[in-house]
Amino acid sequence: MSAPPVFSQRYRSLSVGIVALVMLVAFEYLAVATAMPLIGRELNGYRLYGLAFSGGMAANVIATVVGGRWSDARGPFPALWTGVGGFVAGLAVSGFAPTMEVFLAGRFLQGLGGGLFNVALYVLVAQAYPSAMHPRVFSALAAAWVLPSVVGPAITGFVAESWSWRWIFLGVAVLSAPAALVMWRGLPEPAGQPREAMGRAFLPRFAWGVCAAVGAALLQYGSGAAGAGVLLAGAGLVVLALALPRLLPRGTLRAARGLPTVIALRGLAAGSFFAAEVFVPLMLVRERHLNTAEAGLALTGGALAWSLGSWIQGRRPHARALTIRLGATLIAAGICVTTLVVVPATPVVVAFAGWLVAGLGIGMVFPTLSVLVLELSAPGEAGRNSASLSIGESVFAVVAVAVTGALFAAYGGRSWVYVTCLGLLVVMAVTAAVVGGRFEHRREPGTMEV
Repeated sequence: MSAPPVFSQRYRSLSVGIVALVMLVAFEYLAVATAMPLIGRELNGYRLYGLAFSGGMAANVIATVVGGRWSDARGPFPALWTGVGGFVAGLAVSGFAPTMEVFLAGRFLQGLGGGLFNVALYVLVAQAYPSAMHPRVFSALAAAWVLPSVVGPAITGFVAESWSWRWIFLGVAVLSAPAALVMWRGLPEPAGQPREAMGRAFLPRFAWGVCAAVGAALLQYGSGAAGAGVLLAGAGLVVLALALPRLLPRGTLRAARGLPTVIALRGLAAGSFFAAEVFVPLMLVRERHLNTAEAGLALTGGALAWSLGSWIQGRRPHARALTIRLGATLIAAGICVTTLVVVPATPVVVAFAGWLVAGLGIGMVFPTLSVLVLELSAPGEAGRNSASLSIGESVFAVVAVAVTGALFAAYGGRSWVYVTCLGLLVVMAVTAAVVGGRFEHRREPGTMEV
């Protein structure tokens, strides 16, 4: 018997609610990048510009560690509602911020709320939907990013220029209330999970999570800068090297079979795709002289292809090794094709086609890995392992962006620099394709380091 549709009557309220909240999170994520130049100018905060991104990311890493253990110990609901509340409160603080420092405090709250919500959402999906529905649920959540990717930058620019950037944050905060209410109406009854203490083992893990957040923030903030910035980036890299192995399943960095490979694959895919995404509009604007709106169409096409890839993997739930390997190969191929835009004789449309291919690949890989992390989790570990998935994704992406960004800042926009930076990202994607089937050996319980 086939699984019921994600939006069937039984699951409609829950599915609509979580998809709506994910869409609002996606819109806010894209809105910040679009509106930050105006925000920095109005609040006289260009000196703190980078912290608007790295501060929220650091908070997200900390909240992810807390949310994973909290969801395993008490069920997903406390972390879920705390996350939604923190996200909305952060939006309100940012929207009313009189100074850049207050705005950054709001961004930190948003990061905390988003981290808690994201991890609790994985545990909620595991408990509320039968396993046969998981591929399609995660496909729907991936598709929730498409509409914000298509219309988000345009809406943000119009609202910010016509009224004020503050209405972007306050509007998302207001719209979050009905979305949360719809989700609440569809939530299942608590499963009667016993209330557990967070445990002594959680405290070292939390401390390492804070260290990882600080290290990632330092690396992101210091990359591309001269003098003290180089020292900050180096310190951040050292801190990450010490903290990351304590936060991920043992064997992740060598892609050991089972769950460690799933975490490693998520990091490799995220690092290669998101770091390459930084260069796509840059190459189109600087090398081919497109305007910002025209270059942004490439990213819109990639987002639409991501949705298509998610839909494809949801229809082939039993061919996961093939889906991952094919998806990672498409990411690598798409980045290679997009890089051809630095050759003057290459038509610009080739870059757009290449990024469509890369978007299709990441859409196939991401939801498949989300399903696998739930399948490979022992009872009571879904939250912790989902947290590891998110941490690996964030840190690998930060490192990839920082390294390629530092290389670009050091040598400028020469053709060989673009090729070198994107070539490094192709290597990451190819590595994911090579190890893509190593998750098939189910891990033994108790392999997570603390």
